[in-house]
Amino acid sequence: MKVLKALLITAGVLAVVVGMVVAGAIIWSGYNKVPLPVEDRCQATAANRLTVIDPEQARNAAIISGMSIKRGLVPRAASIALATAYQESDIRNLDYGHADSIGLFQQRPSKGWGTVEQIMDPWYSTRSFYRVMERIKNWKTRDINDVAQAVQRSAYPEAYRKHVDRARTLASSLTGESPATFTCVVAHPGAADPAAMQTFLTKTLGDTVTITTADSGLTATAADSRVAWAVAHEAIAVAGEYGLISVQIGAASWTRSTTALPDWQGTPGTDTTVTLTFTPPSPR
Repeated sequence: MKVLKALLITAGVLAVVVGMVVAGAIIWSGYNKVPLPVEDRCQATAANRLTVIDPEQARNAAIISGMSIKRGLVPRAASIALATAYQESDIRNLDYGHADSIGLFQQRPSKGWGTVEQIMDPWYSTRSFYRVMERIKNWKTRDINDVAQAVQRSAYPEAYRKHVDRARTLASSLTGESPATFTCVVAHPGAADPAAMQTFLTKTLGDTVTITTADSGLTATAADSRVAWAVAHEAIAVAGEYGLISVQIGAASWTRSTTALPDWQGTPGTDTTVTLTFTPPSPR
C-alpha cells in the first residue's frame, strides 16, 4: 500500500508539473504572439535571426513582400511595410479596429484610403501603403520606424520600432534576398490546387515571373535569382492552402511535412526557374 501510495503521489506531482509547463508554454506563446511548437507554423531565418509566424500571417507577409517586388522596390520596402503590419494588425486582415480602421494596415475609409471592400483586399491595401511610402522623402535610408510613422501618422509614433528585427527577417526571406530560409509545416494541408497557386503568385508578383502548367504542377521562370527565391518562399507560405508538395530550384529542394518544419536540402544557387509540385511522383 505504501508503494502504491507513493506512486500515486508521484503521478500526481508529475501531472501538476506537466500542466504547469503546458500552461507556461501557452502563456509564452500568447505573450510573444508566436505559434506553439505543436501548431501549424512557418519560420524565416536571416542574419542569424529567426522569426516564427502562423500560416495566416505567412500568407499576408507573402503578399506584402511580393508586392514590393512587383513595384520594383528594394527589400527594405517590405521591411517597412511588415513592421507596420505587425504593429497595426499582427499581419492579419482584420475587419475591425479603432474607429473605422480595418485591414492589414488599419487604414480608414473616412481618411481616404478606399472603401471597406477595397481596404479588406490585402493586395489593394498593400499597394496603397507603398504608394504613400514612396512619397516619403528618403524612405530608402531613413529609420524604418520613422518611415512607417510618416505613412501611418499613429498616436504611438515609436510603436513600430519593436517589430523591426522580425520584419527584416521576414522581408529578407520572402523577397528572396536570403535563399533557402523559409519553411512551413501544416498538419492538414488542403487539396492540390495549382491553378489557385498560379493566380496567387501572379497577382502578387506580377510580370516579374512567368508561370506555366506542368504535368505535376507549375513551372515559374523569374526575372532573376532573387525573384526566383521569392517565388519559392512565397509558394511555401501558402503551401497548406493550395496543397503544394515540393519546391525545386536548381540543386536545392523543399518537401512538405505534416509533422515537423522541413529543412531545405541541397545547395542554393542562382537559378531562375522554380518547379512547384502538387501531385506525388508515379510509382515505378
